[in-house]
Amino acid sequence: MKQEAFLPDDYRPAEDEPFMNDRQLEYFRRKLNTWKNDLMAETRDTLEGLQDSTRNIPDVADRASEETDRALELRTRDRQRKLVAKINAALRRIDEGEYGYCEVTGEPISLKRLDARPIATMSLEAQERHERREKVHRDD
Repeated sequence: MKQEAFLPDDYRPAEDEPFMNDRQLEYFRRKLNTWKNDLMAETRDTLEGLQDSTRNIPDVADRASEETDRALELRTRDRQRKLVAKINAALRRIDEGEYGYCEVTGEPISLKRLDARPIATMSLEAQERHERREKVHRDD
């Protein structure tokens, strides 16, 4: 296990320091873990809410409304599960020394992009090329 870098509470990664130095890696590790913990807490709350709401509702309209709410909760939980998998993958990339680099070009992903979307695996340019290609194939 690697030694944690000291991070002041107000630390923000800056362009004028070495890319993906120990402080930046620790900053993103903490950011990802906090996000993951928040999602896991939401999932626990959702599960508890779904278990509490398994009651017999005699009114058909109320029951339909309840089923719609449950389906929405389950879809949300599925999206959160996929997001947690992406967060875990990002944490693995940090451990393996690959975090912050575009999986397509190998170039550094901008700190601004990583701060906004810490699970990003492509630089903005590579992501835009990928989306344009996807759109072309969808339109076929």
